[in-house]
Amino acid sequence: MTETKKTTTPNASVGADAVQPLLKNSTNSITDSSNNCNLKTISMTELYDTVYPPRRPIVDNLLYSGTYLFVGAPKIGKSFFMAQLAYTVATGLTLWEYEVHQGTVLYLALEDDYARLQRRLSRMFGVEETDNLYFATQAKSVGGGLDEQLEEFVKVHPDVRLIIIDTLQKIREVSGECYSYASDYEIVTKLKKFSDNHGICLLVVHHTRKMEAGDSFDMISGTNGLLGAADGAFIMQKKRRTDNIATLDVVGRDQPDQELTLEFDRERCVWNFQGAETQLWKQPPDPVLEAVSKIFLSAGSAWCGTPTELLALLPDVKIQANVLTRKLNVSADRLYNDYGIRYESKRTHDGRTVCLTFEQPKA
Repeated sequence: MTETKKTTTPNASVGADAVQPLLKNSTNSITDSSNNCNLKTISMTELYDTVYPPRRPIVDNLLYSGTYLFVGAPKIGKSFFMAQLAYTVATGLTLWEYEVHQGTVLYLALEDDYARLQRRLSRMFGVEETDNLYFATQAKSVGGGLDEQLEEFVKVHPDVRLIIIDTLQKIREVSGECYSYASDYEIVTKLKKFSDNHGICLLVVHHTRKMEAGDSFDMISGTNGLLGAADGAFIMQKKRRTDNIATLDVVGRDQPDQELTLEFDRERCVWNFQGAETQLWKQPPDPVLEAVSKIFLSAGSAWCGTPTELLALLPDVKIQANVLTRKLNVSADRLYNDYGIRYESKRTHDGRTVCLTFEQPKA
C-alpha cells in the first residue's frame, strides 16, 4: 500500500448516494437580443473535465436511482411484489440472483390501510421486522404538497434509497380522465426531478390498459408521455389471471433490457425467480481502473495528489496525466459501483488535485 498523502472526507450527501458535481462547469451563453433568451451551453472539453455523481444501483442490473414505472393489470400481484422489494432493500437481503444495496425505504401504500398491510407483511415475512421500512396510506398529490412531504422524509432519513408510490392515480393533480401526453409527461418529470436531486429511486405503480398490444410497453395506461419521461419501466403480465407464472419485462436507461419469468408462491405470497430470457452482458475489466483499485488495500483508506503523482503509482498505465484525469472523470460512476472507490477532481491555484477514497469492497 502506498503511503497516503492526505485523507479526505467525501462531500456529505442527501439521500443514499446523492452528491453534487465535484467540479462546477462554466457555461457559455448564446443570447438572442430579439427576445432576450439565453441558451446555456457546455463545451465537450468542459463536459470531460466535470465529475458527475455516481449512480449507484438499488438492485444490481435491475433497479437504479431515478424514476421508474411498475405496470400491471389490477390484482396481478403488483402490491405483493412491491412489499417484497421494499423489505428486501430495507434488510439488504438479495433479491433472487440480484445483489441489493441496503437503505431506508418509504412505501406509500395509497390503496391500502394499515391493518391490511400488517396481515400481508406478516404472511410474507413472519414477524421479522426492520426499522428501515416505513409506510404511509395517505399522501398529497404532485404539485399539492407531495414534494414537501417527501422532502421532509428525506431530511429525517438521509439514507433513504427507495420510495414506492402505489399508485400513480392517487397522486395525480388532474381530475377526471382528461389526461394528455403533456400532463402525463409533466407528472413523471416532476417526480424525476425529485429523485435526481436526491439520488434515490422512485418506483411508481401503475395499471395496464385493457386493449392488447404487440409491444408490452404499449400497454401502459395513458399516453407515451409516462414512459417517455421515466428512466425505465417494468411490465408484469400473466396469460391468465389465475396463473402463478408471470413475465416481467424490464427496460431502462441504466439497466439492460430483460425478460424475467417469475412464479407466485401462494402460500407465502412472494414472487420466486424462474429464469431470464437472455444472459446479462457484463463489461470487460478496464485496465486503468483495475490498476487504480490496486492502490487500496482496506476500506477507509484514501489518497490525494496531482494526476502526475497518481500516474507514478501506476507503472503499467502508459498514458499522459491529463488523459488519465479525463479517463477517471468519465469513469467515476463505474469506479464507484464496480470498485467501491469514490473519485474527486478539483482545480486549485496550484493546479489540479485528484482524490480517491476506498469506501467499500467490490460487490
